[in-house]
Amino acid sequence: MPSTIRRSAAAAAAAAVLTLSVTACDPAGGSDPNAAAPPPPSAVAAASSGKPGLDLSAALKNLKNWSKDDWAKWANAHGFTPEKLKGFWDRSKMDSAQGMEAQDAALQSEKTAPENDTQPPVKIPAKAQAHPYSASSAVLGKIFMTVDARTDAVCSGTVISDPAHPGKSDLVWTAAHCLHEGKDGTWFKKMAFVPSYNRSGAASHGRDASFQQVAPYGVWSADYAVVSPQWAEEGGEHGGPVSQYDFGIIRVHNEDSADGRSLEETVGGSVPVWFNAPRSQVTSASAYGYPQGAPFDGLELEHCDSAVRPGRLSFDPQRPTMYVIGCTMTGGSSGGGWFVLRGGKPALISNNSIGPRPAAWMAGPSLGDQAKAMLDYVGNLKN
Repeated sequence: MPSTIRRSAAAAAAAAVLTLSVTACDPAGGSDPNAAAPPPPSAVAAASSGKPGLDLSAALKNLKNWSKDDWAKWANAHGFTPEKLKGFWDRSKMDSAQGMEAQDAALQSEKTAPENDTQPPVKIPAKAQAHPYSASSAVLGKIFMTVDARTDAVCSGTVISDPAHPGKSDLVWTAAHCLHEGKDGTWFKKMAFVPSYNRSGAASHGRDASFQQVAPYGVWSADYAVVSPQWAEEGGEHGGPVSQYDFGIIRVHNEDSADGRSLEETVGGSVPVWFNAPRSQVTSASAYGYPQGAPFDGLELEHCDSAVRPGRLSFDPQRPTMYVIGCTMTGGSSGGGWFVLRGGKPALISNNSIGPRPAAWMAGPSLGDQAKAMLDYVGNLKN
């Protein structure tokens, strides 16, 4: 049964992370205020794969110390192909997309690291963001993709700051399992990002709404994608050591816009990634996403605000230890950002990755040197 938690000042600050002003402007001009179900898209994708894996040479096995050249060698072989998507993601396709499930996991494993918490965190019910979404929350949105010939799916993502292009980022952070099938698989197809989905609430409660109302900033097509090489080599349907590297980035552009503005300029801001955040400074966290599995419907931006320090979860002590908070968000919220305050401003420290079924808690990877190297590599690529 969900418990009611009295929130401390720190928790209240965490809950307000995405209502803080990330930018002075608001480009959209809004106010600032268990029946049988089809298999999850991840299961469909895994079952229909059978594609060759991404072979890493022996020289690239030590991923912790990858150089820019190592990243380039892997990326040149990873086979991502951009697609023209103008007009593909209409209201009908977006409405029919299934929520990509968080990877099913338990807090304990056969190889549990000694620092793991033995008890799950207190369940925190997800809470809907009030409409209209504030300018600062425009950095959050839905990622749509096609996982096979019959199935469209949806995850969540965050517009992140690009150090190589200050103020002009076209980068979206999400979970690796939202972009790539994992071991023996390949990239999902027709990937696109819709920032501030249903910002005004026009589509809430099943109301008929126009395309412009659910996609106030348009649809942004992926022209490049990268995930942690561990995910491409080891990824699967269940949480495990590879989940400790469950993160990825897409670089996007708007095929319907001729003004040349970046994603960051269009939505009015971005969120920096706080790599190697000291755990002593992560005393609370807020996880955001667009859950679609029951009892949610995918139309609302939801968040779980933890008043306490996130727990610890590790399947392999040689890999960065994951964060854990109580949260009831379901499929579709995968990839959504985790935020803390750093210097009074929001910073991203993780993304929704794994959890149990039914939903009670959520774990996300901690972002270390390899995640930073991945961002640096993508940011320095020529468009």
